[in-house]
Amino acid sequence: MLLGFLDHLREAIVLKVQGVPEPQVRTAGVPSGTSLLGLLKHLAHVERFVVLGEDTPDWAATFRPKPGESVEGLVAAYHEAIAEADRAVAVCPDLGLPAAPRRGGATSMRWALVHMIEETGRHAGHADILREQIDGVTGR
Repeated sequence: MLLGFLDHLREAIVLKVQGVPEPQVRTAGVPSGTSLLGLLKHLAHVERFVVLGEDTPDWAATFRPKPGESVEGLVAAYHEAIAEADRAVAVCPDLGLPAAPRRGGATSMRWALVHMIEETGRHAGHADILREQIDGVTGR
């Protein structure tokens, strides 16, 4: 059930960036500098940090796609992070066991999944607003 909810939100994020032309997909829609492509890039890093234990030394940079990073490339990177995270969940025999060790200490796999649902859902809401500002598309 947890992965089902998370997968629904993951798909919503990908759908929000698809079909948005350059430069709008990477243009900040709010004063904080948040863009659709930046949200996608950030969430790939969050999957790798929370579930896989990979360190991210500069969280602010995860929100800023580099000039050479494309929608296709960042969607592929997000899908790869998801696949690796899902494999880690699949081999975990009990969600009460620790997820991968990470900075700040290991958490349970259950906590990691619930956190990913919260984080992805929060950013999916941001993506909804940014996409509506760009071309009026609303909903999933």
